[in-house]
This record gives sequence, C-alpha cells and structure tokens, in this order.
Amino acid sequence: MSTLSTHVLDTQWGRPAAGVPITLEAQDGTGGWRELSKGTTNSDGRVKDFLPPGTNLQPGLYRMTFHTADYFRTHSVRGFYPYVSVVFEIHSAGEHYHVPLLLSPFGYSTYRGS
Repeated sequence: MSTLSTHVLDTQWGRPAAGVPITLEAQDGTGGWRELSKGTTNSDGRVKDFLPPGTNLQPGLYRMTFHTADYFRTHSVRGFYPYVSVVFEIHSAGEHYHVPLLLSPFGYSTYRGS
C-alpha cells in the first residue's frame, strides 16, 4: 500500500504553516487531471488522513497544489506565488511518499522526503 504525506514549513517565520489548503490530483490517460483529495494543514503544518485508509497509489504522475495565497492572506502577507503546484511521479506502489514544501512569500523549495 502506498502512503502519501506532506509538511509545509514557513521559512519566513520559522514554524509550521497552518491553514494551507492542498489539492491532490492524478493524471488520467488523456493528460488531464482528476482530483483525489483535498485537505488543509493543521497546526503542525501537516494534513492528517490526506488519503482515505486503504488507498493504494498506482505508478503514475500526481500533482499536489498548495494554495498559498489563502495562507498568506490569513497572515496579512502579500506573497508572490498564489499557489505552488508540485508534480511528482510514483514509480512503484507500496512505498511511502513524502512531499514537503518550504515556503516564504517570495520563494519555495520542495524535495522527496522520507
């Protein structure tokens, strides 16, 4: 069974980014995207139960979109990136995939975590 997690850290403030809406999509056979899940980061910058129990992500392309404008607006910050879309590829089912986001108003970084 493949599992998926994320963690958003606000590097401007040096703390977890609570309240970031996130959408997870899978690419379909036509090159379009199909929504799988939505969630919002908690006080630790994580989304618990992002995927329903028993979900098995199959090999393919996935897109996680972090709706950062909502987060920045809540904190009265004017950011440059209204959203961040991270497209990643799952090569084999049965692994854990972690897609963290380091966020500031004028930049971001991501990597495959553990």
